[in-house]
Order: sequence, then structure tokens, then C-alpha cells
Amino acid sequence: MNKQLIILTICASAIFGLPQILFAEQLLEQGGLPKAVIVIDDLGNNMTGTEEMLNLPYPITVAIMPFLPSTKSDAEAAHRKGHDVIVHLPMEPLKGNRSWLGPGAITCDLSDEEIRKRVNAAIDDVPHAIGINNHMGSKATVDERVMNIVLTVCHERGLFFLDSHTNYRSIVSKVARQIGVPCIENHIFLDDIKNKKHVMKQLRLLQQHLTEHEKCVAIGHVGAGGKGTAEVIKQVQAQARDIEFVVISKLIEGQGIQENPLQFHPN
Repeated sequence: MNKQLIILTICASAIFGLPQILFAEQLLEQGGLPKAVIVIDDLGNNMTGTEEMLNLPYPITVAIMPFLPSTKSDAEAAHRKGHDVIVHLPMEPLKGNRSWLGPGAITCDLSDEEIRKRVNAAIDDVPHAIGINNHMGSKATVDERVMNIVLTVCHERGLFFLDSHTNYRSIVSKVARQIGVPCIENHIFLDDIKNKKHVMKQLRLLQQHLTEHEKCVAIGHVGAGGKGTAEVIKQVQAQARDIEFVVISKLIEGQGIQENPLQFHPN
């Protein structure tokens, strides 16, 4: 912990008001910097930007889609480099073509037994997975029956759930609390507009959020724009001296989970 840095932060933030000063003092007492988790979705299909993301010099969390050509190789490569691996589980959206979801998707018309079967199969297909997040899922994450089954499987398998928060009416955190599954919510989408200027803007929003909060989760993607997103993330990570970039399991260990995302991405 760089105590001099925190003291400087306290002094500099005086121009912004008392809350920032008190927050910096709290961090000094706790002996830690605010923590940022970068989650990268959509690995598993030899997507553009995968190599660049895996080679970032700071730990990230990779969300890998099951049953695709590079599912296993991407998971093994990420694990070797010290990144956290989670299952990027395809789940039914309110709008859009079901064919976009990929194999093994969780849709709301499936039976209880079929949902259980598909969730377990997805977990089994992604080596080193320690959690799940939803790919799309704006319909499934507001369906209590579906989420009860998905989260019960998480509980049985010892996994947490990251709610990507594609629907602001999501009930995931509520159901997770009832079942006893650790749950984290995404705060920011980095590349909902796929250009480097926007990614930089979103990362600045992450930094601003961490001036008053202890933790922030941000989601980016491989695929279209993936290389550019990785480039901007690398640049910001190298310059951000007052933030600790960590894998998502570090938040689970502390279980000081923040909800109420800054934004959501409707799909």
C-alpha cells in the first residue's frame, strides 16, 4: 500500500469536497487501494483481440463461451497467465435472434431438467471456471424460475454469478441472496460503442467511480474492436497508479460486493 499516494489523494481531493477526503482516509485505514475488475466477454470462438487481451500485463477475468472451437484452448491459456476464468453462459434476450446465442443456450421455454442439464454441461466444458456470467440474457435474468435453477446449480458446484446487467430489472442478485450464491453486478460496459475514444471515456468513468467507491467491475469484449479495446485498457492500466487491478475472485474473497450499476446494456 502506497501511503504517500493516499495522503496526496486526501490533500488533492480537498478541492472536491469532504466525501472524497473521508473515502481516502478510509482506504488508508484499511491498507488498500480501490479495486478494478476488468472482465472480457466472448472468448471461445477464436475472436479478434483474444491474444491481446490475454497478454495484458495486469490480471483480468475472461468470460468464455462453452461448446465453441477455442473454448478449451482459451481457458487453458488464460489460466496459465494467471487470469480468472468464468463461463459466459448464453441466455435468452428480450430481443434478437436466438441463433446469435450459440450452442447450449438457456431459454425460458426449457424445462427445469433441461436448464439444469445445460448449465452443468456448460460448466464442464470450460476448464478452470470459477463462476458464470450471462451472455445477453435480458429476458432470462428477470425470470425467477430460470434464475432459481441456474443459481442453484452454481450453489451446488461452488461457483459465483456475475450479473452482466443487460436488464436493469434483473432479479439475479435477489435470487442469489435467497439461495446463498455469491453475486456481483457489472457496473460499466467499456465498448458498447466500439471505438477507442469511447473505451477511454468509459475507463475514465471507472476511475471516477473509484474515487468514492472501493470496487468497480467493467466489461469489455473480444471480437469487433477487441484489439483497440485491449490497447486502451493497457494504456490506462499502466497510468492508473491509484487503482489496483484484480481478478474477480478477489472481490468474492472480500465479499464487499457493490450493486447498483452505473449503466446497463439492453440485450
